[in-house]
Amino acid sequence: MGHGRWDANSWAGYAARHAGRAAHEIFNARQMNPAFDPARIVLRESCDSAENPASTAIILASDVTGSMGRIAEVMIRSGLDTTMREIYARKPVSDPHVMVMAVGDAECDRAPLQATQFEADIRLAEQLAGLWIESGGGGNGGESYHLPWYFAATRTRTDCFARRGRKGYLFTIGDEPILGGITPPNLRRVFGDEVRRGLSSMELLAMAQQSYEVFHILLTNVGYATSRLDEVLATWQPLLGERVIRCDDHERIAEVIVSAIQVAEGADWTSVAQSWSGTTAATVARAVQALKAPPLAWWDR
Repeated sequence: MGHGRWDANSWAGYAARHAGRAAHEIFNARQMNPAFDPARIVLRESCDSAENPASTAIILASDVTGSMGRIAEVMIRSGLDTTMREIYARKPVSDPHVMVMAVGDAECDRAPLQATQFEADIRLAEQLAGLWIESGGGGNGGESYHLPWYFAATRTRTDCFARRGRKGYLFTIGDEPILGGITPPNLRRVFGDEVRRGLSSMELLAMAQQSYEVFHILLTNVGYATSRLDEVLATWQPLLGERVIRCDDHERIAEVIVSAIQVAEGADWTSVAQSWSGTTAATVARAVQALKAPPLAWWDR
């Protein structure tokens, strides 16, 4: 998948159709669409095409438990448009193909992971609206943010990596600690995969890092992290180090994602931050200033 190009007219038409609608009217699914069920998905492909000859796979995996459903609303009202337009304009990577995932809790939720196709045009927004915002989660001290890592490692094929040896980008987004790993019964339930032992978050991360540059955007102004930030960081920093990006304005997630890609591709973080206007520049500066070098692989620590 990944044909077509993002364009202003298609987005304007889409936005007009949803203007004035409440979030629950946009996200009206009341159960998981089988098309987004990882247990039914054999492979998601990001393939080069005439319209996108040098595609770059980008995965945006957002927490949809509790109050985090608001992040999906931000992305569908403006975030997707900002992400695509700014990547085309700034060109940190070529021909973006974006997949969106909804992330929950494998220990508690009915749909702890949902995944769209890789798309390059308005079909991305249409698929995002079809995700079920379950708003679940539980009191078990975290969420299953490692599920997108397993999916990326076992269910995706990208031409950026297979043809050109360039990794795609994978961003998880949320406010809670990451759970320590996944058990065989939950791998079977979520993915339909039979395994002899569970996998730790560290192992799952290493699997994803084979073909993706992995980041986590930690939202510090909403939800769990507002009162227990140290607790959240204690689970994330041993995994991703400086690639745990602290974002203090959930309305600016798109700008932070684009900026992080720019810095990862070699741009100076101060120049990137100053390229935005108003308060966005300060939010981006605080978010990306720590991005200096890729973290050590876990086996090198």
